[in-house]
Amino acid sequence: MSTPLQVETHSWNGLRKLEAALPASWYFDAAQYELELQKIWYRNWIYVGRADQLAEPSEYVTYRIGTQTALLVRDESGELRAFHNTCRHRGSALCLENAGRLPTRAITCRYHGWSYDLKGALLRTPAFGRAEPAGLRELGLYGIQLHNWNGFLFINLSPTDQRPFETSFIGGADILRHWPLADLKIGHSHSRTLHSNWKIFWENYNECLHCAGVHPALSRLVPIYRRGILEERDDPNWAAHRSSTDPSLRGGLRTGAVTWSMNGKACGPEFPKLSADERRVGYHYLTHLPSMYVAGHVDYVRVVRLQPLGPESTEVFTQWLFPAQTLAAPDFDLKNTVDFGAGVMAEDAEICELAQRGQHALAHRAGVLMPEEYDVFNFQQWVRAELAR
Repeated sequence: MSTPLQVETHSWNGLRKLEAALPASWYFDAAQYELELQKIWYRNWIYVGRADQLAEPSEYVTYRIGTQTALLVRDESGELRAFHNTCRHRGSALCLENAGRLPTRAITCRYHGWSYDLKGALLRTPAFGRAEPAGLRELGLYGIQLHNWNGFLFINLSPTDQRPFETSFIGGADILRHWPLADLKIGHSHSRTLHSNWKIFWENYNECLHCAGVHPALSRLVPIYRRGILEERDDPNWAAHRSSTDPSLRGGLRTGAVTWSMNGKACGPEFPKLSADERRVGYHYLTHLPSMYVAGHVDYVRVVRLQPLGPESTEVFTQWLFPAQTLAAPDFDLKNTVDFGAGVMAEDAEICELAQRGQHALAHRAGVLMPEEYDVFNFQQWVRAELAR
């Protein structure tokens, strides 16, 4: 995460004093969880999946946020559409699977047979010889805002929230402008349910105090992580090392490694438009709150999507994206790439669940944030601001 919410701009990244963390009850209280659904998840752009998951007309996916289920479908003209997965007759759910293909180019309710075209307009109802009531044809499906950004599909359940989509990116949408995001294909997907609140995942993502103890392999690949910091300017004495090429001081991958993989080697050709510094660092993050981040490496992209399932349960869905020619190469080693990221995610899952368990202590009202946790503070300030909006 970048640091747009810090009150002051300093020569180094860090809090100047202990800051109070969010109340412990915000991580397990059912009423607080419902408030966050209403004010954060139902009012922001939420990542659903890749556009190429809906390659042909009549293909659909459903996505659940809290009590709400969205239905995304590609229509006959190739345009993507999003609707509430609810029949206008008496509210029955329409599509029951997470993904599939409609048997016809229509969305039909199993309950009473109301049928809609792929643009959401009402096609027909079983009339049984009776005259059609006035106003019936106006009862099309409830539409949902949909945005396709470089092949990533986002929905916004709020019909009144008109904030520009791009403002949801922390630090700006152009961080990965040199990566061919729209052209990449899904090579592997993985889902895991965390027994923790969704905010704990984001807090863990935004600090590296835990890295040396929790991520030994990652800390060997990214030496600066062994120091409990994310980047060069997290060190108050960073200016003294400005001329150093040591990755433990400057950031980036260990000498000889070019990407996040088991052996540090690329799985295929590197993206041609990356700058020299982007290649040196080897990893760049684009964060889109509250539901996803994208990690750009020199040869592939990793996408992580969050889906709140309850006050103490979160689905983490990860996709690995590659150029088509990499996936088609006979020597492509998917396991070398995926196993590394999956291992890091498993370590994060375990530590997030430990953090969740401790929130219930009767004496624990709120934690504190250390200087290195400035981006945890930024995230928590974002949560506070969204709840107050």
